[in-house]
Amino acid sequence: MNKDQVKGAVKEAAGNVQKKAGEVTGSASQQVKGAAREAEGNVQKNYGNVKETVKNANK
Repeated sequence: MNKDQVKGAVKEAAGNVQKKAGEVTGSASQQVKGAAREAEGNVQKNYGNVKETVKNANK
């Protein structure tokens, strides 16, 4: 597991929490910010997955 996979998973989880908090409080802006953060984390995690796949393929 590389740093992009870890950081991406953390951002994804934090975004999900922020989005849910926005739903509970009725804050549309927090829901949107949380969804964006979650998506950013997902992209970073997938980038890390690709890096790991390439690294393993070159062994």
